Formats: sequence, C-alpha cells, structure tokens
Amino acid sequence: MEVALTFETAFQINSKYINQSQILQVFPLHLLQINSLKKLSGMKEEILVLGIGNILLGDEGIGVHAVRMMEVKSWPGHIRFLDGGTGGFHLLSIFQQYKKIILIDATLDGNPPGKVNMLKPKYAKDFPQTLSAHDIGLRDLVNSSALLGFLPEIFLITVSISENQPLSMELSEEVGQAVAEIELLVSELIGKI
Repeated sequence: MEVALTFETAFQINSKYINQSQILQVFPLHLLQINSLKKLSGMKEEILVLGIGNILLGDEGIGVHAVRMMEVKSWPGHIRFLDGGTGGFHLLSIFQQYKKIILIDATLDGNPPGKVNMLKPKYAKDFPQTLSAHDIGLRDLVNSSALLGFLPEIFLITVSISENQPLSMELSEEVGQAVAEIELLVSELIGKI
C-alpha cells in the first residue's frame, strides 16, 4: 500500500542532508500531494473569485457583473474568475477544485442598495438569512460540499439590493457604484489569504 507524502513530511525525514530536488528524485511525484508540489515549486495556491446572481434581474446579478468587470483587469496569475450564474449543484465540482473562494452575491438585508459587507461563513447556517432568491441553491451547495468533505474556505462579499428588481440586465446606479468597493475588497483579501 502506497502512502501519499507531503513535501513537509518528506523534508522532515532528514532536512540536514536532503534538499528539495533530491526529495523529488527519491519520492515518485504521484506520492507527493499536489499542494505540496505547489509549495515546492513556489507556486501560489489558486484562489477563485466566484460571482453569483441572475443578470436578468438587475441588481440581483451584481456578483456576475462584478466578476465580469474584474476579470478583464490585471491580477496575479493564481487568481481565477468565474461567472457562477444563479448557483446550484453545477458548482459542486468547482468547490472541490479550490481551497479558497471569494464569493460575491446580492443580499436582501434591509440596508440601502449598494452597501457592501464582507463575512467569512464556515457553514451554510452562517450565511445571511436574507441572501437573494437563489440562496437556497447556494446553501445546499455549501452543505453538500461540507458533507462530501471538501468545503473550501469561503470569503463572502454581499451587496445590498432592494426587494423589487425590474427585468433588466443593467445595475442601478447605487449598486453599480459598489463594484469599485468590491474590487478593492477582493484585492485586499487576495493580499491577506
């Protein structure tokens, strides 16, 4: 039976006499975990910026609009952007691929439209009660990911919207102005995590 080794475990075997390149010669690559190889090569762990929302319902689509606006700008090579649509189980495989996800979504929290908040929920119950209409799918996604044992670390950025959203693909002025604040928050988070 083969046992997967992390770089740290292999390195601890005898760090005085074995260097990184020798470890790769001694231990087959398939025995070293991928994250350990990233550390060994100096690669940063990929971070996903995931926008959720229905772009047909105006401000409800702020997560998707924000991701689309940010992805055309220059970001470090380990940052990935994804339009997650209205969420749901099709994102389960995405949750499995990343250890850290910055999730952007609209919320019906009673605050003035365009108010931006950041929180770090650990479980589905920690998500705001008043996420927009697609939150049932998002909560189910988080619960399923946890049950399957690969819940990533999630940083949730919410943007307050009004309850009545017209059928429109445009953001209101208040919510549209929040994109700059969202981008700043994402940039700060990337620098910290």
